[in-house]
Amino acid sequence: MSDAVLAAAPPATRRRHAGALAEAVTAWSLALPATLLMILLLLGPAFGAIILALTDWQFGAATLNWIGLGNFIEMAGDRVFWRSLGNTLIYIGLVVPLAVLLGLGAALLIEAESAGRAFYRAAFFLPVASTLLAMAIVWEFLLHPSFGLVNRVVEAFGISAIDWLKNPATALPTVAAIGIWKALGLNMVLFMAGLKAIPQDLYDAAAIDGADTAWEKFRRVTWPMLGPTLMFVLVISAIRGFQESFDLVAVLTQGGPNKATEVLLYTIYQEGFSFFRSGYAAALTLIFLAFVLVLTLLQARVLDKRVHYG
Repeated sequence: MSDAVLAAAPPATRRRHAGALAEAVTAWSLALPATLLMILLLLGPAFGAIILALTDWQFGAATLNWIGLGNFIEMAGDRVFWRSLGNTLIYIGLVVPLAVLLGLGAALLIEAESAGRAFYRAAFFLPVASTLLAMAIVWEFLLHPSFGLVNRVVEAFGISAIDWLKNPATALPTVAAIGIWKALGLNMVLFMAGLKAIPQDLYDAAAIDGADTAWEKFRRVTWPMLGPTLMFVLVISAIRGFQESFDLVAVLTQGGPNKATEVLLYTIYQEGFSFFRSGYAAALTLIFLAFVLVLTLLQARVLDKRVHYG
């Protein structure tokens, strides 16, 4: 509203306009610190990574050269990059669906069992609360080729002992199995929350319609009503899977043997902090972030069409 129109307006209109203006100023004053913090901590580093990815800067160097898409062209012919990307896809492809299905199965079993529910819930959630270093030490002992418990069990079935983390054929599936074990507990708790939110009236109505068996109740009521929870769990599991793949590889295998377990985040770490190729590491980071963003948006878009919001 222009000053001339506002001056000619009735007093009540001017007061409403002044009140709306004061409210807007107050809102922006309250939001400004958080907005600036978000720009500094999120958008600022992202913009810096974009600029750095277009240079050949090495960590500690006094100068840098603008090379445009040179890092991305080099990446296209880098066998280590493609190997780590493939390992990442295999890891996520194993961890996310299995951790989600096993988490759902554990939640259903615990909710169906009245005795010992609190114990089982705490036992399954323990890996989520445990520290990575302690967990890695325990798994290294369990998987030890000479005296590990896993090989003792395998040998009881007449199979020779396996060096699980040093064999190229078993290293990545073994790391993925540990990732599933670590993610299962959180997924279970999320699914239990979703199960508790389903009204009992729906099960009673389904029973009247002839859904007497546990499978029919699950198919007609539980599964459709768990749609929002399932979508949330899948997206969170995928994001956490990308993050935790680095932790497990860095602690247990360091990308070996012969790059068999090297994932994309570990390649970024190696390029940036072992080889000090900061520009190339920034380019890898942008590809990784774009890949995660596209996968998450695609996953959410596909699942959202199949979700029933009750």
